[in-house]
Amino acid sequence: MQVTETLSDGLRRSYAVRLSASEIESQASARLADIGKTLRLPGFRPGKVPPNMIKKRYGSSVMAEVLQEAVRGVADRVVAEKQLRPAGQPRVSLEGQPVLDASAPSDLDIKVDVEVLPDITLPDLAALRLTRWRAEPSEDVVARALDSVATQNRKLEDLDEVRPAVVGDLLKVDFTGRIDGVAFEGGTATDIAIEVGGAGFIAGFTEQIEGLAPGETRTIDVTFPADYQAKELAGKAAQFEIVAKGLQRSVTPALDDALAVSVGLEDFAKLREAVVGQIQREYDAMARLRTKRELLDVLAEEARFPSPQNLLEQEFNAIWQRVEADRRAGRADDEDAGKDEATLKAEYHAIADRRVRLGLLLAEIGRLNDVVVSQAEITQALRAEVARYPGQEQQVLAFFQKTPAAVEQLRGPIFEDKVVDLILERAQVTDTTVPIEELALPEVDGVASAPVAAIAAEAAESVTEGDGSSGEVPPAETAAAADETV
Repeated sequence: MQVTETLSDGLRRSYAVRLSASEIESQASARLADIGKTLRLPGFRPGKVPPNMIKKRYGSSVMAEVLQEAVRGVADRVVAEKQLRPAGQPRVSLEGQPVLDASAPSDLDIKVDVEVLPDITLPDLAALRLTRWRAEPSEDVVARALDSVATQNRKLEDLDEVRPAVVGDLLKVDFTGRIDGVAFEGGTATDIAIEVGGAGFIAGFTEQIEGLAPGETRTIDVTFPADYQAKELAGKAAQFEIVAKGLQRSVTPALDDALAVSVGLEDFAKLREAVVGQIQREYDAMARLRTKRELLDVLAEEARFPSPQNLLEQEFNAIWQRVEADRRAGRADDEDAGKDEATLKAEYHAIADRRVRLGLLLAEIGRLNDVVVSQAEITQALRAEVARYPGQEQQVLAFFQKTPAAVEQLRGPIFEDKVVDLILERAQVTDTTVPIEELALPEVDGVASAPVAAIAAEAAESVTEGDGSSGEVPPAETAAAADETV
């Protein structure tokens, strides 16, 4: 195989590849010889068919197979020979029409276009100055959380008194709903406790049961909202016949050992410990997002290299599709209002460029420091993803089993987190504790996309394997939420 570089422009490379007729003929002859070892034809013993007859009968089809395999494999051979680090799948095209005659093969000319990864100079991680943020729950926050636990476990008690219900009372009722005199599906309930004047029902429903006493019946008129989830009821007027059966009160349990036991814990101390732990985990997650965003801001200043055009366009297209979808749905970012399309595209193109460069820098840091994502970590992430869909676990698991690419999308956030941890271990980090309000992350670019992790993992995998893989950025849904601020 003869390889000649025909273009070297920035990150773009083009090569003219010539496979000689002798090389092609040698491969075709070897394939025909393999066929002849087991070929059965009338009048000949197995394996004894003359070579010229085999070539006459199978030469063209074998030559087509040889040429197809040659074209398919030439990109990998060029990448290996030239020691390239492709930023995407090389494009391969034939120069001229190949000859399929095994008796008279000709040279095969192939063009290979490839975009390579840029040369990336790593920052001195030990010289980076970063802040690792932390917040701790206050006693007031813990007290409110414990009160919430008690409220969620309150119980209803029947009241012996018979009197008209007032706002705030719980009235135990049966009701039947009708539209044009006909009962409708879902409009009947028995022994249901309704808070008088409370929320959760059609507007005007709970207000109209005020003054109703146990043993009394009342018919009320309501109108379903125009956007009601049951479309057959949306916007329609209905009547509800309500039979009051008794008054109830809500009793909130005390914050004591009995409450803890009722939720499956040993005592109140364990309950408080569990509540504090849950709040702390939520705070830690917010703190990590803040720390990661500031780390990425620092790295962005170090990522002074060009983005591969194919990765840049893929990322921009993904962002722009989401921007347009939000605009069609009336969710356009307020800061985008009044800007013309050219201005918006330029701004989001810059965001895409930053994300791609950050992803490649993270990938290079990970590659040179032997950061890998193990199969055990992928499996754990898969289990966590499946657990997000209670009742649909089997369907979700089946989807991942049938879609290897979806499993690979789980790799990105894991890889990114491991690289972030590596950087935090080596950098000069100052631990700072602040009120939780200071950890809030303002939205920077208004795009619900998080491709940095995906780009990093994809690039790292491509570089490590050296297989000329496509480098396509997986859907952003699988990446870490912190990257929305990249």
